[in-house]
Amino acid sequence: MATKSSKESFVNALDLLEKEKGIPKEYMIERIENALVSAYHKEYGAGANVRIEFNLEKDDVRVFQQKTVVETVTDPEQEISLEDAKTHNKRYKLGQLIEIKVKPENFRRLSAAAAKSVIIQSIREGERKVMQEAYESQREEIITATVSKIDPINGNVVLETGTGRAVLLKSEQIPGEEFYVNDRVKVFVMEVNKEARGPLVTLSRSHAGLVRRLFELEVPEIADGVVMIKGVSREAGVRSKVAVFSRDADVDPVGACIGNRGMRIAGIVDELRGEKIDIIQYSEQPEEFIAAALSPARVISVEMTGERACRVLVDPDQLSLAIGREGLNARLAARLTGYKIDIKAE
Repeated sequence: MATKSSKESFVNALDLLEKEKGIPKEYMIERIENALVSAYHKEYGAGANVRIEFNLEKDDVRVFQQKTVVETVTDPEQEISLEDAKTHNKRYKLGQLIEIKVKPENFRRLSAAAAKSVIIQSIREGERKVMQEAYESQREEIITATVSKIDPINGNVVLETGTGRAVLLKSEQIPGEEFYVNDRVKVFVMEVNKEARGPLVTLSRSHAGLVRRLFELEVPEIADGVVMIKGVSREAGVRSKVAVFSRDADVDPVGACIGNRGMRIAGIVDELRGEKIDIIQYSEQPEEFIAAALSPARVISVEMTGERACRVLVDPDQLSLAIGREGLNARLAARLTGYKIDIKAE
């Protein structure tokens, strides 16, 4: 069915698929066999029984139509008369299931189209699988991508990630930030989709995980495990609160995150387009943690009023600062600590 050169190119194609895309050769052969059966049914009838023999080494594809020998044919797709059967082999008898080889010239065009379609589809599946595995290893991590295209209508940004192309949705961008083609941006890998439909990966610049990972990249004490991030609460583009704790009494976790002359936190703020960041000293004592979480406001006292609720007293001149514009400071503190906070002026 094929010349030596076409055989070699076909074999090489399968070898290349196996090597570069990770698609096993046996899997490809099975897919092509199934495609040929499907193609045969489309050409000769869905009720026809067919068997495919695919021999890669000999470059030979054989197609056999299977029919039952009967006295009177009522279903031409599955039955053959004894008289017609004997034209193929005089030993055939009534009730016997026989195989009739389909002439290659009648099937060559069909099989070539089917095989091509399967290979193209498998390449796409292989590429998606490779990208999926690459993104899977980067889940909940930061990757640096290059802006390839910006949709002027919906504001979505197409990024070249090094693994492939992915879309940063407008809803996952920091409010107010602008992008330009060839910009280098850091994005957080939120989710990796294992389904065939839908986006392969969901990227974000508004997720709290981006702040956490940026601190891990910028602060060696966090990367080393000396300083731990105990929690992050964020309203992208406005403010974040990061609770930190030191395993070493000689290491100040807040100072480590801010850095000498504020250099470390300045780099993170710059990456987040000027977003304010409060570094909070974590404490096992809820009262201390809640008081610190309401920074920059000064707290007089914290009184527990329930299992996960408290009342906070502040000076009158600190009330608006503790609550924040539109309740932002109190809301972020509540998310960070996990407590419902009722703020009152003394």
